[in-house]
Amino acid sequence: MMKIGFRTIKTAVGVSISILLAQLLQLEYYSSAGILTLLCIQKSRKQSTQAVISRFFACLAGLLFSSVLFTLIGYHPYAFLVLLLVFIPLCVRMKIQEGIASSSVIVMHVYMHRKIEAAFFLNEFLVILIGLGVALLVNWYMPSIDKELNRCKEEVDRLIAAILKEMAAYLKEGYTMWDGKEIIQLGDALNQAKRLALLDAENNLLRKASSYEAYFETKRRQFEILDRMLPPISKITVQMEQGSRIGDFVLELSGSLGNNDSTDQFREKLHAIREYHKLLPLPESRHEFENRASLYTVANELERFIQTL
Repeated sequence: MMKIGFRTIKTAVGVSISILLAQLLQLEYYSSAGILTLLCIQKSRKQSTQAVISRFFACLAGLLFSSVLFTLIGYHPYAFLVLLLVFIPLCVRMKIQEGIASSSVIVMHVYMHRKIEAAFFLNEFLVILIGLGVALLVNWYMPSIDKELNRCKEEVDRLIAAILKEMAAYLKEGYTMWDGKEIIQLGDALNQAKRLALLDAENNLLRKASSYEAYFETKRRQFEILDRMLPPISKITVQMEQGSRIGDFVLELSGSLGNNDSTDQFREKLHAIREYHKLLPLPESRHEFENRASLYTVANELERFIQTL
């Protein structure tokens, strides 16, 4: 069964309303209002506002510039060569290049009308106003994506907890069948979450900051820390009492994600473990030294992880 997206519905409704309004006002080239609306439907309110502003000024610039140019060199096909060679760089210079396609619609009207008169300019201004105005109004309604963002939060937390549990199992038992797929899944989930959080921020222009953006940025830092922890953990080749202690700590940490009240408690526990390790006898072999050095690196990364809680 064919699925029709919400943006498609808004586009269809917006184009219909634009053409209807322009036709009711008996404007010439009334169908072009629908084309302008079609070109302005965007993914977010911020993108829509930026698109309408750039297209509005590009259309006005195209209307005035083409009127002067066609009057000077005539209404001939080769006039478009001169027009585009000058007008496109001008739009880029004014940072309204988004509106080049929209302004081309208005330029074609100037070319076909072949007369410069006040009534024509008023007609074109109303076509622009209706086309862009309807696009802005229709696009201002954006469905909430809170459910999707909350699902992303749950998935990200689940994956981080799963990775910590696998790390704990390796530290405690010295062996695991883990294939590391959660690391890849976590990276993908965070990329998806970032896109959604950015879209949420662009749809809430009056809100100073997005709690979702801050949340997923914190999770991104945790992901980077976990990724750095994997190499030193994999270098631990023997089961040690010190490793088992840190493994118990990591296992407890995996079950308390999101509980900000326990941050100080975890910081104190890790500090106590590190102080205990300092009291142990020096390594008796290079092999033991390398394993304990890897544990030391893991403990350093755990401290950084706790700071993000």
